[in-house]
Amino acid sequence: MKNSYISFIIAAGVLALSACKSSDKGTGAPVLPPTPVNVVEAQKSEALYYDKYQGIAVALNSVELRSQVGGFITGIFFKEGEVVTKGSPLYEIDRRKYVAAYEQANANVISAKANLVKAQKDIDRYNMLLKADAVARQTVDQATASFETAKGQVAVAQAALSSAATDLSYATIRAPFTGRIGISQVKLGAQVTPGTTLLNTISTGNPMGVDVVINEQDINRFYKLQQHASDTTFKLQLSDGTTYAQNGRLFAIDRGVNNQTGSIKVRVQFPNAQDVLRDGMSCVLQVLNDNSGERVQIPYKAITEQMGEFFVFTVRDTTVRDTAADKTVKDRRDTLAHQVKVVLGQRIQSNVIIMQGIKPGDKIVTEGFQRLRDGGKVTQGPAAAAPGAAPKK
Repeated sequence: MKNSYISFIIAAGVLALSACKSSDKGTGAPVLPPTPVNVVEAQKSEALYYDKYQGIAVALNSVELRSQVGGFITGIFFKEGEVVTKGSPLYEIDRRKYVAAYEQANANVISAKANLVKAQKDIDRYNMLLKADAVARQTVDQATASFETAKGQVAVAQAALSSAATDLSYATIRAPFTGRIGISQVKLGAQVTPGTTLLNTISTGNPMGVDVVINEQDINRFYKLQQHASDTTFKLQLSDGTTYAQNGRLFAIDRGVNNQTGSIKVRVQFPNAQDVLRDGMSCVLQVLNDNSGERVQIPYKAITEQMGEFFVFTVRDTTVRDTAADKTVKDRRDTLAHQVKVVLGQRIQSNVIIMQGIKPGDKIVTEGFQRLRDGGKVTQGPAAAAPGAAPKK
């Protein structure tokens, strides 16, 4: 029995010694099999991506129509919502009293001119008599004063005629420019008060502006775009998610920054020949990012995040030197994974731009990196299923 116990101890020692020899040199850890992973090659390709700003479509010219004379609406000459041309009549206010005032002012001008003619003839007659010493100098002076008074009366009458003509013209309200008119705020027979009653609103439709509010830190960027923007710098996404067919250009930057919000308004102009954009419509302005161009891209699923920093695993063949028990040295080629810190750019669909950390041609692990450690061996192939995952059917 004692010999059997000693034999058991010796066998256990032999097994332990064998395990130690098969362990990894220097660490005592068992040799792990290579991890199967899938890899892709990082490539540099054209990357156009845009920063997004919430915007509102606005008419570049919009006017509220109000009457400059009072009275009752006697005519409406447009269809609500249609495009009206510059100078076309829109509303008419009862013209009768303004026509009468104009005719009276015109008659006053005629009368004043007749008085002026009479005064002129009196002066001519008295001057002839004065040469013959047949009239007193005082009479001539009085005739001259009457002539000057008559001239003044003509001027007053002409000014009154001009004022009456202006009031008469105001009785017909015309379109100040070509644009789309809205729904009328008054109906036939309504009484309007000068400068107070809102009749309607008219606005231009082509081109249209899009207003966005930006932080003051972006002002210099937009000033540069005002000088050097390309045809693809400004795009527009409509409220239904579609992209507007026309590109825009920077129209204006507001005069100053709002000191309470630290923001400033920017207006971008878009062609609108098809009348797609309407005043007040919400949309998203897309501004070409300064980092667009030829950039390294990799699949976004290859990214891992640790403490707010981003990493990927790259693989490359590495020469490893082994020293055998008989002191002979042999080199072998292993494929090792290395964890690399990266700086991310914009995400583009399933890919992401890498600003720093990866070069074109680097092999990036996309599947199987969950079981990797820095410096671990890998084999390129289908990634093994995660522990506990359901088998594929």
